[in-house]
Amino acid sequence: MFKLLGGLSVYFKYQPVKTDNAVFRLHNVFTTVLLLTCSVIITATQYVGQPIQCIVGGGLPANVVNTFCWITSTFTMPDAFAREAGKEVAHPGVMNEYDSSQEKKYYTYYQWVCFVLFFQAIMCYTPKYLWDAFEGGLLRTIVMGLNIGVCHAEEKEKKKEVIINYLIRHERTHKLYALRYWGCELLCLINIVLQLWMMDAFFNGEFFSYGTRVLGYSEVPQEERYDPMIYVFPRVTKCTFHKYGASGTIQTHDSLCILPLNIVNEKTYIFLWFWYIILAIILVLLVIYRLIIIFVPTVRPRLLHARARTIAMEAAVLVSQRTDVGDWWLLYMLARNMDPLIYRELISELIKRMGEKSGARA
Repeated sequence: MFKLLGGLSVYFKYQPVKTDNAVFRLHNVFTTVLLLTCSVIITATQYVGQPIQCIVGGGLPANVVNTFCWITSTFTMPDAFAREAGKEVAHPGVMNEYDSSQEKKYYTYYQWVCFVLFFQAIMCYTPKYLWDAFEGGLLRTIVMGLNIGVCHAEEKEKKKEVIINYLIRHERTHKLYALRYWGCELLCLINIVLQLWMMDAFFNGEFFSYGTRVLGYSEVPQEERYDPMIYVFPRVTKCTFHKYGASGTIQTHDSLCILPLNIVNEKTYIFLWFWYIILAIILVLLVIYRLIIIFVPTVRPRLLHARARTIAMEAAVLVSQRTDVGDWWLLYMLARNMDPLIYRELISELIKRMGEKSGARA
């Protein structure tokens, strides 16, 4: 198992220069690895058993019926879930068709679960891929190794001078840089909402209420109770197989099929339900936070001072007033990736140079 999943550790490789935030990484890294892990485990049938095993009779080859029922679909009778297993019905959801008052409920998703999870992982990784392409290593180039405070004084002064010259020369040119990053964060929220809708459609409208039904399962009276996880991911289903008999007449064989893979599926998707709901709420709050940064400039000095405690509040106010939102965001990200003492010296020199430039223009 370790060999199987060990390759996913590359996604958690330490990044000395961070160009994003923790919520962005939760969506793009953690969720991607989570989905890939689930897809790999479900695919690796040697760890979870055969995907389907059907009880067959009448001289039918078991492997033929297993393959047929796997590639077509199996079904349950919905009103059989509310009946007592072992007395009224053989298993939850399994009963004779003529005793049922509802139509058959077919399950056609289980062949596609591993592929859908893999596709979801690609969708979660897309915002990071786009941001890495947009960012192009700009922040790493600007930092120039000053995230480590131990360096020669002469080297430090030269690098600070290069950074300040860059910031002065490219003043008010980083708005697109910031908007692209915030756009990728918004894309994360859109992706989560879209995936919630896709999973609900994938499970025939059962996913949105899946988590709430599981939470409310213990509060339902015993005589009315049935496990919602078994309803969405049944462990025993029925499958109908037709073949020609010796005289050429069509024979119908009704088989009970065990789906051991659904033990994994039900746990996977209950975790994904809670994780996606939590992540969607966090991303909504993050988008609101970004809108406040864009449209309420007065909060920027406080945020910059909170990020870099080594600089005075007055310095944070001055540098925030003299920069637009794009330059401010770049300075904010520099505060995350530079040694605090070096950053304080950089901001002091930058304010001085900006003042000189403003005086020269006047």
